[in-house]
Order: sequence, then C-alpha cells, then structure tokens
Amino acid sequence: MSEVRNRRRGATRISSKHQITIPADALRAAGLEIGDRVVARADGAGRVVLEREHDILAEFAGTMTGAYTANELDDLRQEWV
Repeated sequence: MSEVRNRRRGATRISSKHQITIPADALRAAGLEIGDRVVARADGAGRVVLEREHDILAEFAGTMTGAYTANELDDLRQEWV
C-alpha cells in the first residue's frame, strides 16, 4: 500500500504484460469514456498518443435512405436464392 502512496498523481507504470492504467482525470479531460475504442501510435521517443477510433460505419450508416424503392432490395435478394 505504501507504493501506491509514493506515486505521483497522474503517473502510472507499464506492467509486465505491457499494460497501463490511464488516470481517470486524463480520460475525462480527453473526452474519452468507458467503451470507447482508441488507436495508439508512437509520436517520438517516450511519447504514445491515444486517439478515438474513427468509426467509418457509423459515419455512413443511413446515408442511402431513399435510394431504393419499397421492396426493391427484397426482390434483388430473392434472385440469389
């Protein structure tokens, strides 16, 4: 327990499995939340940057609304059977 008390606020240590715990204050300040997917990239010696993963599917979902007439896709799918 004394090891925890001797740590600097906001500092963490890399585990033997190459894992780290990111302080909650840093996550909140970055606007990251539980369940967010992030991408890690090196940005020079001793620096790793985490960025929220760009979800291409969410960006384009629903953009083709109205491109097909009613039941047109169902008719096309029936051709495959």
